[in-house]
Amino acid sequence: MTAALEIAIQDTEGYRIAADAGAARVELCAGLAATGGLTPSAGLLGTVLGARAYVRGTGHTAPEVHVLIRTRPGDFHYREHEADVLIRDVRMARDSGADGVVVGGLTASGEVDRPLLTRLVEAAEDIAVTFHRAIDTVADPLAALDQLADAGVTRVLTSGGAPRAIDGVDRLAALVAHSAGRVQVMAGGGVRPQDIPALTELGVDAVHLSASRAVSADGGPGGGGDAGYTVTDPELVAAAAQAIRG
Repeated sequence: MTAALEIAIQDTEGYRIAADAGAARVELCAGLAATGGLTPSAGLLGTVLGARAYVRGTGHTAPEVHVLIRTRPGDFHYREHEADVLIRDVRMARDSGADGVVVGGLTASGEVDRPLLTRLVEAAEDIAVTFHRAIDTVADPLAALDQLADAGVTRVLTSGGAPRAIDGVDRLAALVAHSAGRVQVMAGGGVRPQDIPALTELGVDAVHLSASRAVSADGGPGGGGDAGYTVTDPELVAAAAQAIRG
């Protein structure tokens, strides 16, 4: 089985690049480099879904669009007013026509927030649910995986608890074995194209990467200074697609 390729993107150009390379999915988010990713605006989602419709109209296979649902940077312990926003955003993504959502939530003690997860899965209804890298901070990822399976989560994105997925191969292999197909395991986190063969050998269902490059852009004191931003790099995406194909 060939692992699926998922590209984290932030705009329609990123979607086009992912489609040209034959990626199976995109994860649509905002502020990827600066924050680790936040919920994209309704306008951004609408334009990317429009690009998906255009690609389908040409007769080519269009990557699925999965929307990151995350209200803020920082930890994954959400208070009730934040949980309300997460649930509303899941419904917005579903009603807009997204193929899936990417969610997560932990308790104050760092375990999967099962009541919140149940609400998020229910809000998603019939679209796919990915649990994001919040799992990389839990003490017992195998027990967390059981909870995700019980909640009806489709897949989990994980680096195996390491900063880079290539350094978390032992835990990734354990997660693949423990899942036994109940939850898809997607390796992600600092992935480079040259890492992909070693990751796919573990039996993961998918590999996720941003495949991005930095753009220098000084916004001044009101625009974050010279922090700049990132864009999808077509050469990196093409190299990742080639690595997936082996």
